[in-house]
Amino acid sequence: MSSTTPPASALDPAVAARLRRTADGLVAAVVQQHDTGEVLMLAWMDDEALAQTLGTGRATYWSRSRGELWRKGDTSGHVQHVRSVSLDCDGDALLVRVDQVGVACHTGTRTCFDGRDLGAVDAVAGAAGGRA
Repeated sequence: MSSTTPPASALDPAVAARLRRTADGLVAAVVQQHDTGEVLMLAWMDDEALAQTLGTGRATYWSRSRGELWRKGDTSGHVQHVRSVSLDCDGDALLVRVDQVGVACHTGTRTCFDGRDLGAVDAVAGAAGGRA
């Protein structure tokens, strides 16, 4: 097992059977503020991270760069209290609805998407309305 390969897990086998993981054993986790719908971040979970998230009520992820589990907020104080976790229809993405304490992004912004708009054409405004 390489240092970037997620460890074995205690995830409920019925839940594990529903997951479609990447080649390295991960599932994308879209993280959303539970009451506003604001998308906070995208992270990755292996089976153990999902098991810990479901079992503790604290968002836990698999760090691809560090090759280890990390529970959001343990070092920063910017905790994510889990409100719900849903699996998409294909089984390859999770929606983690949280109550975010502080900022979600490691850069210090509320979300990992603040100030990073790419200027796509606004389909509602179309050619006349320009960009969103």
